[in-house]
Amino acid sequence: MELGLVGLGKMGGNMRERIRRAGHTVIGYDRNPDLADVHSLEELVGKLEGPRVVWVMVPAGAPTQSTVDALAELLEPGDVVVDGGNSRWTDDEKHARELAAKGIGFVDCGVSGGVWGLENGYALMYGGDAENVAKVRPVFDALKPEGDFGSVHAGKVGAGHFAKMVHNGIEYAMMQAYAEGWELLEKVDSVDNVREVFRSWQEGTVIRSWLLDLAVNALDEDQHLEGLRGFAQDSGEGRWTVEAAIDNAVPLPAITASLFARFASRQEDSPQMKMIAALRNQFGGHAVEKK
Repeated sequence: MELGLVGLGKMGGNMRERIRRAGHTVIGYDRNPDLADVHSLEELVGKLEGPRVVWVMVPAGAPTQSTVDALAELLEPGDVVVDGGNSRWTDDEKHARELAAKGIGFVDCGVSGGVWGLENGYALMYGGDAENVAKVRPVFDALKPEGDFGSVHAGKVGAGHFAKMVHNGIEYAMMQAYAEGWELLEKVDSVDNVREVFRSWQEGTVIRSWLLDLAVNALDEDQHLEGLRGFAQDSGEGRWTVEAAIDNAVPLPAITASLFARFASRQEDSPQMKMIAALRNQFGGHAVEKK
């Protein structure tokens, strides 16, 4: 089949290559002309035979909204737009309504796989009407990992990105657990080869995982992570997961704590800890450190 792909960065560029390897035609557009196959959205749409499928892989929020708005003016009834970025599920519902008014279908797709997806395949979680999903099915089949798993029609519009959001929230908590365990092992004198302890966990343990494999890779590159600053950004999906938990009265203590730990990583001199130190000094006479 033919596919228009908007956004050819780290994820989009590799996805274009994987889809092409499966024998499909991909026409890609990116604002960087060195990456693009065409020079505009108008040219991309013009090169596709109807009914068209255009997959959007641009940052969430305003970039996705402006791209969907532009495609709404260029596409025709029966065409389908797929948002494969990290959009919030509530945005999906809005995009679906706007496109439906013009007879254009919409599918949201959470994509996981990162830089490894080109060779290993991408885990896909998508939402939308069965009719629209069917039009994209050959691309889903090309992108997914080999085997029976790694791709799911999660439900109606928004379900794909909601599932991907929860996936990322779980990822936050798993990474935080590995990080805390690593720090504790590094702290004690009795353990003198933390990297090999982590490596030993890769086989036969209940905590083995791809994330653990990646942690071992990182420790092989820098055994004590001395070349890194202890700073971690968040993509926004961790926040959305916590907000959704509040809206639905679902307790998420581990995921919430892992998100707050990332906030703490950005503080060179924690204001909260200043107050803690001051209070400990007031009630117990505990020593404080002066700047």
